[in-house]
Amino acid sequence: MPNVSEKGKHMPASPIRKLVPYAEKAKQEGRKIYHLNIGQPDIETPSIMMDAIHNIGLKVVEYSHSAGIESYRRKLISYYQKYQIALGIEDIIVTTGGSEAIEIAMMSCLNEGDEIIIPEPFYANYNGFSIQAGVKVVPIFSSIKNGFALPPIEEFKKVITPKTKAIMICNPNNPTGYLYSKEELQSLKKLALDHDLFLFADEVYREFCYDDREYFSIMHLKDLDNNIVLVDSISKRYSACGARIGALISKNKEVMSVAMKFAQARLSPPTFGQIAAEAAIDTPDEYFQKVKSEYVARRNYVVEQLNSMEGVFCPKPSGAFYCMAQLPIDDSDKFCQWLLEKFNHNGQTVMLAPATGFYSKPELGRKEVRIAYVLNLEDLKHAMECLREALLIYPGRAVENPREAVSQ
Repeated sequence: MPNVSEKGKHMPASPIRKLVPYAEKAKQEGRKIYHLNIGQPDIETPSIMMDAIHNIGLKVVEYSHSAGIESYRRKLISYYQKYQIALGIEDIIVTTGGSEAIEIAMMSCLNEGDEIIIPEPFYANYNGFSIQAGVKVVPIFSSIKNGFALPPIEEFKKVITPKTKAIMICNPNNPTGYLYSKEELQSLKKLALDHDLFLFADEVYREFCYDDREYFSIMHLKDLDNNIVLVDSISKRYSACGARIGALISKNKEVMSVAMKFAQARLSPPTFGQIAAEAAIDTPDEYFQKVKSEYVARRNYVVEQLNSMEGVFCPKPSGAFYCMAQLPIDDSDKFCQWLLEKFNHNGQTVMLAPATGFYSKPELGRKEVRIAYVLNLEDLKHAMECLREALLIYPGRAVENPREAVSQ
C-alpha cells in the first residue's frame, strides 16, 4: 500500500474539533451540550447579507476575478477607511476565508525551512498552515499571569536566526482575547525593521474591542508598508463563518504580485460569499453596537463565574470572544473528553477546547482551556453551572490556589 505524505503525518488534528466524535455520542445518548469549544457565534447574521443571498438574480454562477469581485474590493476600501486604513484596490486580494489568506501569505513571503515567530498560545491552525507551507513556527511564550501580554522584545531577539523571516500576531487575540496596545505594536515595528522581517497580523476580531480600549492596526504603523501583511475575514465580524470570505492585504507590490499567482492557481473565491460580503459592508452601526454590548455582557458573566470557582483563574480579556482559564485539573485533554464521555448534570454537559493544542508543547496547556463565550447568557448560565459541578467531582481534580501558583 502506498504511503501517505510526511506533511500529512505531521499535520496536527484540530484541538477544537478532535472531540467531536465524543460530542456526537453524548448527543445520541440524549445529553444537551453547550458548545464553548469553537468560535461559532449564535449572533444572527445581518439581514442585509441574507437579503443579498436571497435576491441573487444570477443566471450563471461564474468565476470571479482571481483577486475577487472588483465592486466588492472597491467597497472594502471604504470599510477600511472607517478605521483610518488607506488602501487601493491593488492592495487587496479576496480569499476563501482568513485561512486561505494566511496560507497564501506564508507561501508568498517565506521559503520552505524559513522560520516565523508567533507568541503562544496561538490559533491552532497556524501550525497546520505552516506545515503546508514547509515553514517552521518558533513560539514565544506569553503567560496567563499577565493576561497573555506581548512577551518582552528581548525574548524575540533570542530566537531570531538567519532563517527568521516573519513575526505573526493575532490582534485581538484568539485564543486569549488579549488586545495588543499601540506601544506593543511599535516595539514589533522596530524589531521588523531592525531585522528586515515581515510582520503578519490576523485582525479578524477588530470589531470586538472592549472597555474603551483602542483598536490599533499594524496598518497604522508608519514607514513599514513593505513589511506588513494583514489577514482579515468576515466570519466573526458579521457572524458569517460559513460564507468563507477573507482578505489578504499588503502595500508591498512584490508580495501582492506573488500572492496573485497563488490566487490564480485556486481560480477564485466563492461568488455567493462575495455577494453577501459586499452587501454586509452597509450593515448599520447599530448592529455592531448591539453585538458588542452583548459580548461584553457575556464576557463579564463568564469571567466572573470562572473566577468564583474554587481553584480557577481567568484573566479578563479585552477583545475577541474568547478567554483562557486555568482549571484545577490534571490534564485538559482528559478533562474535556471526560465532560463529554462521563459527565451529566441534569442531562447537560459543556464542550471546551483543551489548551494543549494552542501551545507548541502540550504540557504548557495541561491545566488550561479556551472558552468561547459565543452563546446567549441563558445558555452560558447553564454552561457555567455544568462546569462548576464538573470541577467538584472530576476524578483528576488537582486543587491549588491559582492566585499563588498560576500555571507556568
